[in-house]
Amino acid sequence: MDEHDWLAERFQEHRPRLRAVAMRMLGSGTEAEDAVQEAWLRLSGADADEIENLEAWLVTVVGRVALNMLRSRRTRREDSLEARLPDPVDDESGGADPEQEAVLADSVGLALLVVLETLTPAERLAYVLHDMFSVPFEEIGVILDRSPEASRQLASRARRRIRDGNSNPEGDVTTQRRVVEAFLAAARGGDFEALVAVLDPEAEVHEDSGSGLQLAATGAENVARRAQSVSRTGVDAYPAMVEGRVGFVAFLDGDLYAIGALTHRAGRIAVLEITIDPQRLAEREYTVLDFLSN
Repeated sequence: MDEHDWLAERFQEHRPRLRAVAMRMLGSGTEAEDAVQEAWLRLSGADADEIENLEAWLVTVVGRVALNMLRSRRTRREDSLEARLPDPVDDESGGADPEQEAVLADSVGLALLVVLETLTPAERLAYVLHDMFSVPFEEIGVILDRSPEASRQLASRARRRIRDGNSNPEGDVTTQRRVVEAFLAAARGGDFEALVAVLDPEAEVHEDSGSGLQLAATGAENVARRAQSVSRTGVDAYPAMVEGRVGFVAFLDGDLYAIGALTHRAGRIAVLEITIDPQRLAEREYTVLDFLSN
């Protein structure tokens, strides 16, 4: 048996698991097959002698391909904001305990239909690979080009959003953006009552200054006071898409100072996840929507 045939045989051994990963990442049988096929093309052109763990190498490749496909898909839909219903999950992972596979298939099917499509690409990859396929965060970090701790936080955020049942209950980016703009304008003007008006009564601020997200304030009035205090430091904040969600970015003396990912509930801001640690800031994805007028 020559090397090509040997590689093809080994690839087929791992194919069910690779397709399972791709299916849970992409929610589309056709796209999953495309991702798996791309993994084979890359493997056939690689130096097999340099691959220490073939399964891990293949999962990494499929993860990267699926991540790029998700990001491309999100970009194509940015204007239309159309929702997409995933294909049913037809599990072919093989080799696992039938009872465990049945439980996993049920939970994944529900997650795909209800939540996975609402996660950001990075959150989805971290959650799927770690929680469903037990891939270490060190390996997930390589795929995402982030630290293991940053990958852990992505999975944690995804877990929270799945637990809540819906990461964006409002579902309307335009509405969310208006709320964010009102929040930033009120903070800039020091308008306490206006700040409270756009905050959920049980609003929370979670801040990451280098040791992970920590609860910093609870309750609309306390959150509003915190926003007023920060605005007095002279930061300039603008609405932005933060890893798929409407949030904000803040600059101080022209340098990036903070990134805020927001969760909305009943037309108000319910959770503010604010990153201020420089290392974490470099790992977050965002796109400034535009600059608010003074």
